[in-house]
Amino acid sequence: MDVLLTGNRGFVGRHLQAAMEARGWDVHGIELDPLHSDALDLFRYSTDVYDLAIHCAAIVGGRASIDGSPLGVATNLALDSWYMRWLARSYIPRAVYFSSSAAYPVALQQPGEVHRLVEGDIDYEQPGRPDATYGLAKLTGEQLCQYVEAEGTKMTVLRPFSGYGSDQADCYPFPAFIARAKARQDPFEVWGDGSSTRDWIHIDDLVGATLAAVEQEVTGPVNLGWGRATSFDELAGYVTQAAGYSPRIQHLSAAPQGVHHRVCDPKRMLAFYDPQVTLEEGIRRALND
Repeated sequence: MDVLLTGNRGFVGRHLQAAMEARGWDVHGIELDPLHSDALDLFRYSTDVYDLAIHCAAIVGGRASIDGSPLGVATNLALDSWYMRWLARSYIPRAVYFSSSAAYPVALQQPGEVHRLVEGDIDYEQPGRPDATYGLAKLTGEQLCQYVEAEGTKMTVLRPFSGYGSDQADCYPFPAFIARAKARQDPFEVWGDGSSTRDWIHIDDLVGATLAAVEQEVTGPVNLGWGRATSFDELAGYVTQAAGYSPRIQHLSAAPQGVHHRVCDPKRMLAFYDPQVTLEEGIRRALND
């Protein structure tokens, strides 16, 4: 398998590259990096052909970046649109587009009872407002995938929820919580009021589900998550308990916190992949690294 992987030095990309190379696939990695080998230049000018393209490159940077740098994040609109044009122009037979749970309407992620998001909650004809410019770019990318399929590329569209792992950048909540626990922070800081929930999926399962989708020719869109709602206060409790102490929780009400509930219904994923790494196991691994 000859594969183009964009964003191969990022969190998801580097784990995907290692897993594909372990399978004996020939992986060509490229970044969004104008000083070296730039993905945008490849999409504009390359005539190379691959058996498979997987598009992980994106500007994210955690909640602070999504809320604080909307124009920077909007660069993803250009990146994704050129990716789609390259797929069609180069007649790439198979491709993966990493969308996001941020593409779901924010109206379905409000306080109150948890609504487990199903793939059909995004109506391309009348989509609800997604989460910031990041979600808008992902929603647009999903719609462009339909046009690329019409040109002959079989598209796999994945919507990861809260991916995490030991080597994730600390601008994301999970590694930040792990760092605070390792330092035995007391009081333990939690952004917002602590009641908002997320659906955590370990990077090993995110990669496993992605490769299973490729190998079984799943198209999508498909949620990648456990369907388990965990509040940030609960996450803080799990992390500090595993670290062996019981600090006071200090809520930072002025900090960015995003939508209130973001939890998936994972039925479509479970038809081809069963996640293996529980949140408790993921915490244990991260604390021991």
